[in-house]
Amino acid sequence: MKADIHPTVYEAQVTCASCGNTWVTTSTKKELRIDVCSNCHPFYTGESAKILDVEGQVDRFYKKLSARQSYVEQQKAREESMNVFNRSVDDLALTPRATDALKKAGVLTIGQVVEKLAESDEALTQIAGFGQSALTATKKKLRALEIELPEAPKKEKAAEAAESTEAGE
Repeated sequence: MKADIHPTVYEAQVTCASCGNTWVTTSTKKELRIDVCSNCHPFYTGESAKILDVEGQVDRFYKKLSARQSYVEQQKAREESMNVFNRSVDDLALTPRATDALKKAGVLTIGQVVEKLAESDEALTQIAGFGQSALTATKKKLRALEIELPEAPKKEKAAEAAESTEAGE
């Protein structure tokens, strides 16, 4: 070995700042101060197992899973509320009399109103308290919601035309 090229080695005293534990080792410095030693480090003392048990990976996974499930349920509920046919007849914003008449007749959703219109216009106007002006307003509101209105059955139109011509003669 060459002389005077190596650093000076001392017996250094190591001091832990956390627990105050001291021991002697060799180093190029005379004194060493450390933050954590093997006496107070959570990994060596077994406290890391306690920390892991409190908030472990499995617990975090289940927390994320439940958050995802609740998010999916909220999305489904939002989609169902966006489905126009499942919405209440109150959303048509008809007159209170017309809305009450529909509810008393058991027509509670927009989908049921469209079904009645598919039967005929008279199916709605025969409901007590639901007149021609309410029918016109209902059709306008349905078109505003971009709902394609069903046409009345052709047989009834032909029969009505025949009746009107017979009445005129």
